[in-house]
Amino acid sequence: MNGLAHRTVDTNSIRMHVAEQGEGPLVLLCHGFPESWYSWRHQLPALAQAGFRAVAPDMRGYGRTDQPREIDQYTVFHLVGDMVGLLDALAAPRAVIAGHDWGALVAWHAALMRPDRFHAVIGLSVPYWQRGPARPTTLMPQTEDAVFYQLYLQTPDLPEAEIGRDVRRYLRSVLFANSGNNPHQVPKEQVGMVPRHGGLAARLASQPANPPSLPAWLTEADVDFFAAEFGRTGFRGALNYYRNIDRNWELLAPFAGATVSVPALYVAGDRDLVLAFRGMDRLVPNLVQFVPRLRRTIILPGCGHWTQQERAAAVNTAMIEFLRGL
Repeated sequence: MNGLAHRTVDTNSIRMHVAEQGEGPLVLLCHGFPESWYSWRHQLPALAQAGFRAVAPDMRGYGRTDQPREIDQYTVFHLVGDMVGLLDALAAPRAVIAGHDWGALVAWHAALMRPDRFHAVIGLSVPYWQRGPARPTTLMPQTEDAVFYQLYLQTPDLPEAEIGRDVRRYLRSVLFANSGNNPHQVPKEQVGMVPRHGGLAARLASQPANPPSLPAWLTEADVDFFAAEFGRTGFRGALNYYRNIDRNWELLAPFAGATVSVPALYVAGDRDLVLAFRGMDRLVPNLVQFVPRLRRTIILPGCGHWTQQERAAAVNTAMIEFLRGL
């Protein structure tokens, strides 16, 4: 990645590490869990070559960015505020914002709250959905034997300890298990469920998630990079995003019923387990109702959750076409 530069900037009372490449109109790239700026390693040079300035931060709580310990420092307002502050630090009046997984949630809400600063949005995997009528955790599925993973992650320390026992194995497992290459088809009623007894460790043990060789889009060196980052930082900051789901619902009350008003692109894989979550079969086909200026919805065949990593060329093409059409 010739021309890739790294630096640390001040934003919203934290120090944020960013990787950047290229010159031209600014595109911010927000990663999800459990990832880092490195998740955009294929997009940074492609966007730069296409005439854009691509900037991929380590999001709050990740990598070389500050990691406040307090749970309430990871609300959607903090995360969007970080992106607004990042624009200020980059001396940029506005940008297109793109995000994947949790980064998509940040991107959609940045465009919702500050369309003056984020004049277009690209969401990967996770679509925009409006604030619902009830606290999200009260709607999450649970049975006598299992709970939805976002419920399981609400309690501090236990999930960190479980996945921290063997960081590399966990990351290798989760990257493969949630990819389009995993031949194991999870029954719809089991998608996202974690056993009450055994937790995340038992869930991973039940999946063929550590194959002898990795798919072409993911190398052992890639896993090493992610493992080194989380081996140094731990997972508390990253998991604190999940512990603000209900708090975000409270804070977003003023935006109930609001639509995203800027031009938008949505890209996901047809094997992404996010699309199997409750209600997604109705939301995604009708996304234009909530994002009126949605230009395209692209569903990539055979692609799992790690959209921009699994289908780098297709995502690069879609992003660049969208950006050039603004």
